[in-house]
Amino acid sequence: MTSTDAEPAAAPFARGPAEASAAPRRWLRPPARGDRAALRWWLVTRPAIFLLVGASGWIFAADGAAKPTSYLGTWDRWDFKHFRTIAEYGYAGNPKSGPAVPLEAFFPGYPAALHVVHVFVGSWIAAGLLISLVCGAAAVVLLSRVAGLDHPESVGERAVLLLLLSPPAVFLAAGYTEALFLMLALAAWLCARRGLWHWAGLLTAAALTVRVNGAFLLCAIAVEFLTAKDGRRRWRDAPWIVIGALPGLIYMAYLYRRTGDWTAWNSAQATGWDRHLVGPVQAFTNTWHEAFKTGPGTILNFTWMARWEMVAVLVGVLLTGYLLRKRRWAEATYVGLTVVSLGISSTYFSVPRATLLWWPLWIVLAQITLKYRAAFTGYLALIAPFAVVFALLFGAGRWAG
Repeated sequence: MTSTDAEPAAAPFARGPAEASAAPRRWLRPPARGDRAALRWWLVTRPAIFLLVGASGWIFAADGAAKPTSYLGTWDRWDFKHFRTIAEYGYAGNPKSGPAVPLEAFFPGYPAALHVVHVFVGSWIAAGLLISLVCGAAAVVLLSRVAGLDHPESVGERAVLLLLLSPPAVFLAAGYTEALFLMLALAAWLCARRGLWHWAGLLTAAALTVRVNGAFLLCAIAVEFLTAKDGRRRWRDAPWIVIGALPGLIYMAYLYRRTGDWTAWNSAQATGWDRHLVGPVQAFTNTWHEAFKTGPGTILNFTWMARWEMVAVLVGVLLTGYLLRKRRWAEATYVGLTVVSLGISSTYFSVPRATLLWWPLWIVLAQITLKYRAAFTGYLALIAPFAVVFALLFGAGRWAG
């Protein structure tokens, strides 16, 4: 939330930097009730996710197969293979075969973390699962705390539950970037809301090593700084926000040195996934065609997912409009830039997965479902069951967003 709303939590900043400097010590206190509730929901939902993905290896095993996909094998899907390749061999890929896709499309933060954890775990897949398990636990606690800045504890707990029951929530458990990025982004946002701009800048920098969404987070943090009117904005802290951009610039320079192309990241997206910048009308038209096409060569799994892509974009547009209406400028910047970037690609791609990173969405939905019981019942009855479908698709190696 921005400082323009009535915020009882913002008052301490009027007392000056001493209050802000004490904040890190407050973070070391024993877990509060909201933290424990968030961790409880995280832990009780893990067995179901792990069992569903593992079961898919049996359910979707080929007829006559001698044995199903191994348990760890069910997690070795899609982008994780590329993260593992970078962690093991670097951006040049396996020297025996070369990269399957242009690896420049992936930022180095997650592969670096995977490389470090693998040293201790010994299994690339297990290392990815462990990163997501730990970072996801931290992320849900941080989501609860961010919600608690402006709302009762019940909103934070409900936001965590809605996030974990969302269809693409399997990606918070898989060896993907979502859990790590969400943890860093929420930590950066919480620091910004508490006036700890040096930590906000450093955490934003860390987030930008993981995903390009870190650039949108950086813009949101800058807007939050510029619009803060509760004593948090101190111009001497502004350089810390600028530091958040450094990893992106360094990565661009690295790619230029390696490929001779300053836009190698975008070029890799186009080469490997046919993602080009187009107008929003063209992007919608292309996705509509993918969602409802029939005939020879149609991959029904992708057709079905294209419909989810359109739903997710619509949710993003509505959420951005709501945030603008509430004058929550910084959050609207973060969500809006994400929606625009995904909405002008050749076709909508991985938008449902991106919703996991829109923490304002889960807080707004928490408020609605706490106010209207029927909305919560509807979410559980109509939306949450698709979390099972997405988990089974992912474990079976089918496209799940």
